[in-house]
Amino acid sequence: MSVNIPGLCAVVGFYIVILVSGIIAGRKTAKSKSRDDIILANRSMGFLISFFTVTATMIGGGYINGTAEAVAFQGLLWANAPICYCISLFIAGLVYAPKMRRGEYVTMFDPFQLKYGRKVGALLFLPQVLGDLFWSAAILSALGNTISVILDFDATISVIISACVAIVYTFLGGLYSVAYTDVIQLVFIAVGLFLVFPFAMNHEAVDLSRVSDTWLGTIPTSSIGVYLDFTLLLILGGLPWQTYYQRVLACKSARVACVSSLVGAVASVILAIPPCVIGVVGGSTDWNLTTYPGEIPIPPSKQSSILPLVLQYLCPVPVSVIGIGAVSAAVMSSADSIILASASVFTKNIYCEIIRPKASDREILWVLRGSIVLVGVLGTVVAITVNSIYGLFVLCSDLMYVILFPQLTLVLWFPPANAYGCLAGYLLALTLRLLGGEGLLGLPAALHYPWYDASEDVQRFPFRTFSMLCCVLAIVVVSLLTNAMFLRGWVPLKYDVLRCSRRRTIDVRPSKADGQATELEPMALADGEVKEKLFSNNSS
Repeated sequence: MSVNIPGLCAVVGFYIVILVSGIIAGRKTAKSKSRDDIILANRSMGFLISFFTVTATMIGGGYINGTAEAVAFQGLLWANAPICYCISLFIAGLVYAPKMRRGEYVTMFDPFQLKYGRKVGALLFLPQVLGDLFWSAAILSALGNTISVILDFDATISVIISACVAIVYTFLGGLYSVAYTDVIQLVFIAVGLFLVFPFAMNHEAVDLSRVSDTWLGTIPTSSIGVYLDFTLLLILGGLPWQTYYQRVLACKSARVACVSSLVGAVASVILAIPPCVIGVVGGSTDWNLTTYPGEIPIPPSKQSSILPLVLQYLCPVPVSVIGIGAVSAAVMSSADSIILASASVFTKNIYCEIIRPKASDREILWVLRGSIVLVGVLGTVVAITVNSIYGLFVLCSDLMYVILFPQLTLVLWFPPANAYGCLAGYLLALTLRLLGGEGLLGLPAALHYPWYDASEDVQRFPFRTFSMLCCVLAIVVVSLLTNAMFLRGWVPLKYDVLRCSRRRTIDVRPSKADGQATELEPMALADGEVKEKLFSNNSS
């Protein structure tokens, strides 16, 4: 085949619109000397922009392509990500977002460093940065695959161009650019997806009766534990992501953060309807009646391409081009968010807190911009060179669930939690997860949980959830034990190397200047004050 010139021109036009829009929006911060202007858009986002950017960040390329693939080859029951993410956003909007926004934090990791200390808190950044890196690589790789199928254009070049566009406007405008381009991208996603599936359904090769008994899917008894594990992972593991809290912390108020999250949760489910329908269509198609040149039935190695295959072979060319615009928009709306999130955390929580605490505002801004470029380049390189991106992303997502979810929850709502408990939970959860193995990476299971299937090297037991609960238990038990050791005089305070007995719990108080909540820095306390401060309740 030759390159689809009209389709390529349409995609280039879309990229130009996004780039120009991002640059225009970024003019608000182009001359800014404030770190918060770029990271948090000066905390000025209202409901409408916040809703658009939260929803667009959720609807990534993996969300769309993955939903279509699951429905096509496993059934609707296994495409539970949209419902689970919806529940996750509801929980985040009602419980986590107001707490974080009232705390006036800059990133999700501020509470950890305030309570556990700068260095211990920085360790929790590792699962996040790896998850972000492989997430961005996975969705950029998905975009390259989609463009290569529909436009017959080189996948590597398309990945590089897409990443460059996202890097440029994120570099220039920070969250302002990302948020305003998310509005355009979400419109492209909605219009493109809802336009595509009616054309695909009416193709002569589609016979919905072929999947009348299989479209719903089944959950074998032996897979109940696995299904439960992944369901909880999607719901609770979707809570501790900086990409989400960056938008929450940029809202004008806690109420705006809450409402935009709840509305975004509903919108994300609605936008999952077209991929579900496209999956049903792909599964009910007799590909022998199309011009599809590949192996039939579609082999497992090509199943992740079901959405672009439907766009290419079941839709008219103009419609398929609009569909690729929707996928491109979904990818870029997530890619720019990921790039900015990781760069923000590195700048605020690593560079400013540990490497250069006395750095000037100008220095911090250029470190942030340099980090944006570095994260974008690394994600692009991984997308081009690594074959098992999805396996790496799955493992990092697991770490977010088993490590960061319990850590974030307890640092906010369990006042006695301390650095010793944090490290104990971190190491225990990491060890248990790695010992459980990961088939996508060829990592064998060293620890066989109940119902382990040796023939397939598969853990039937919900071991991810077990690891998460062990993390919770370790944090609680070790924190209470070490607090008692130091506060009751069992061990002299001079051996408290992590200073947990002298670190104030996270506190939020109205400032006298404007009545807004402000975070308090950790401070050393006199021995007589230790017990009262350590066990005081957090302000909510």
